Amino acid sequence: MKFTVLDVGHGSCAFLQADNTNLMLFDCGHKSDPDFRPTPHLRGLGHQSVQRLFVSNYDQDHISDLPRLRGELNIRSLHRNKSITADQLRALKFRQSGQISPAMDAMLNMIGDYTGGPLDPPPEFPGVTYHTYHNNHPFGNGDDTNNISLVTFLSVNGTTILLPGDIERSGWLQLLDNEYFARRLASVNIFIASHHGRENGYCREVFADYGCRPDVFVFSDSNIQYATQEMANAYAVHIPAHSEH
Repeated sequence: MKFTVLDVGHGSCAFLQADNTNLMLFDCGHKSDPDFRPTPHLRGLGHQSVQRLFVSNYDQDHISDLPRLRGELNIRSLHRNKSITADQLRALKFRQSGQISPAMDAMLNMIGDYTGGPLDPPPEFPGVTYHTYHNNHPFGNGDDTNNISLVTFLSVNGTTILLPGDIERSGWLQLLDNEYFARRLASVNIFIASHHGRENGYCREVFADYGCRPDVFVFSDSNIQYATQEMANAYAVHIPAHSEH
């Protein structure tokens, strides 16, 4: 069993490869300079299908390689925040940018294709469990996609990885009202920093009040260009003193 976070710059893409080559894929963002896409990388590892695709956020940097992914690999099941429909998402994205990108068009088509559930029952992953949580759409002013991110607790043979998408502080605080979500935070060993480690994705209460003490934080961002990217120290104070990471 191997969990990998790919370097896609300011984007998101990670995957869990089981011993039998079954694959869980978490987002499919890509890097353009230099060009690096998850689809040819996964094909190079011998994969022809994705058993479970998790889309944590509906923004471009989480789904930019989706058209190629759908064209070259068989995606057997889709995990997403279903509180927003394809029509609502299309309208929201058009309000935001005045157009629908090819990646978003692929996402919208996929939502329609997978409305009834997985096309085939995906195989189980021995030693792996996952639990997903999300806030419902609409959130805030109704155009907020970050705070309806799909937050996933992925446990692999006793190690728990938290993949929170781009959820921001107000979204964290609402999820903390869910006792089952709040209780799971204490089990997290690897924390993928929300919103690529940006300041608005940080929520002090997650660590100070709910016992979340990861050994490792992962930042999926491009080189530092803005002050809002300089959040490593805020996260570092929550790493236990015994950790050597």
